[in-house]
Amino acid sequence: MQRMLAALARRGPDDAGIASWDGVVLGHRRLAIFDLSPLGHQPMLSRDGHVGVVFNGAIYNFKELREDLAKKGYAFKSRTDTEVLLHGYAEWGMLELVRRLRGMFAFGLWDDHRRSLFLVRDRLGVKPLVFSATNGTMAFASTTRALRAGGFAGTINDDAILEFMRYGFVTDDQAVYREVRKVPAGAIIQWKNGEWSERRYWELPFLEEAEKPVSFQEAVEVAEDLLLESVRLRLEADVPVGALLSGGIDSALVCWAVARLGGKVTAFTVGTPGDEWDESRDARRTAQLLGIDHQIVNISGNHDLKVDELVSAYSEPFACESALGMLRVSHAMAENVKVLLTGDGGDDLFLGYPEHLNMWIAERIGRRLPEALAKGWMSCRNIVPRKGVFRRAAALLDYSTAGIDAVREKEGELGECRQKGILGHRTLHALRDHSNGAWVHNSGRRVFRDFLGLHQNTRFIGQYLPKVDGATMNYGLEARSPFLDHVMWEWGSRLAPDVRLHRLKLKAVLRELTRRKISPEVADRKKRGFGVPVHRWIRKWQPTIAPVLKESCLQRDGWVRIERLWKEPSQDLNCSPTFLWYAYVLESWFRYEHEVSESVMRQFQLEPCATKPGLALEKLA
Repeated sequence: MQRMLAALARRGPDDAGIASWDGVVLGHRRLAIFDLSPLGHQPMLSRDGHVGVVFNGAIYNFKELREDLAKKGYAFKSRTDTEVLLHGYAEWGMLELVRRLRGMFAFGLWDDHRRSLFLVRDRLGVKPLVFSATNGTMAFASTTRALRAGGFAGTINDDAILEFMRYGFVTDDQAVYREVRKVPAGAIIQWKNGEWSERRYWELPFLEEAEKPVSFQEAVEVAEDLLLESVRLRLEADVPVGALLSGGIDSALVCWAVARLGGKVTAFTVGTPGDEWDESRDARRTAQLLGIDHQIVNISGNHDLKVDELVSAYSEPFACESALGMLRVSHAMAENVKVLLTGDGGDDLFLGYPEHLNMWIAERIGRRLPEALAKGWMSCRNIVPRKGVFRRAAALLDYSTAGIDAVREKEGELGECRQKGILGHRTLHALRDHSNGAWVHNSGRRVFRDFLGLHQNTRFIGQYLPKVDGATMNYGLEARSPFLDHVMWEWGSRLAPDVRLHRLKLKAVLRELTRRKISPEVADRKKRGFGVPVHRWIRKWQPTIAPVLKESCLQRDGWVRIERLWKEPSQDLNCSPTFLWYAYVLESWFRYEHEVSESVMRQFQLEPCATKPGLALEKLA
């Protein structure tokens, strides 16, 4: 248990605790946000000591729930949201308790009377929660690294490494170590008598029609009300609050709502001076329009490449470029604030990515395309040139006919690498087990809906959410995004695509809200993302990267043929800059895991943990 807690020390720097029952141990690292006193210590126990909870997250409506429970006779000793979980479980039971919660959360609750353990993750999967259940033993934690530190993780999972080399991250369907699973978003895992079961308590209502169709104007007005309510809830804290401000509209709207509600926060921006991705000028202009305090944290290609910081902050290999910016701004902000408001989720809910519009157009074409023409395209698509205007037109027809299979085939960096002989035998073997098979000619008629599901289950929950959680928690910050409110998602996901993409504009609802409340200038800005241009800067970093890859774990274990990454004798890249970045991050991650494992063994000199169930879970209390 001590090793697991040590692995979570940066995520919970304010306090640590352990509680035990017969054959059961709960451990906890705390980041104190509500009630900074010792009364918020965890694990938190019921008055009779038979129920214990460890909690990571924030329950934004906990004061309302507390009032309801107090009226029923429950006495509270702290001002934390954690205590609501204990009394709420006693009053309503687990399922009804979870349905009442509004927030981001991952928690484990042990009921010694029933000899049952409950693991619960929030509806959208904002907070991480992993577990290992083998041979009648249950262990769980916030990170796979903590499970591994306790001796509960198996060997490297080849499927997870393959996912990383394709996407630059590991999805929620996989874990980098065998015998480790991720609790699904919106799920409750119950462990009893040496066995576990899963129950989903919430599903995202993709494109379900509202009882009454909503017009575009109505959607803008409701979005404003929901955003203000969501921001109001997330300003609740007993510590200083800041905000992340890019040049785009999502974070601008969050900062507008803060100002509208009378909140006092400082907005922070990652700048990349001299690069086309730099948003600091736009962000500064937005801050001036809103009248809020603003600071810029600059990062450039001339800075040292701090990949060690990246691999230490994320317990699975993670190569998201903007994570470098998130880590840097989190480091800078940690001296002044402990809660950070972000604009994450706006693009995902209100359809802000170019792929959203492409898939919507492709589906509309697919529904109107005669079956004979669809079959004809499938038979001749390979002879159509994929250059210039033909490239985009051919891709659109692929989506309109083959649907999501065509989308999957075009994702990732592995196709070109396989052709150039860069992939090792272990990667090639894993690829053989993941063939998509033959395309179905009429799948394009539902490609938009299928793409929303694919995006939600891959990039949204596997990349976008972990990026922010890993970077902020690494520096003892709690990130809160108003656009990740489940009430907003239940409403917004029912909006018709032609409302969210009004007049074929990406994120039309939020753009119009920005136009009305901030300025047309901000509303009309093109999306650039909160990014760091690694794909351009990596050539500057090549002298640092090449020596690391020379003596390579990837080469030794059959993942990548390192000598093929560069052309001989010119040493120009033989792969995309993105794949070189992936290879460098993965190599660094393998080395870090080995070094951490050796360090932990030397520090604690303990046998693998054998308690059941076991836990290490940090808390944002």
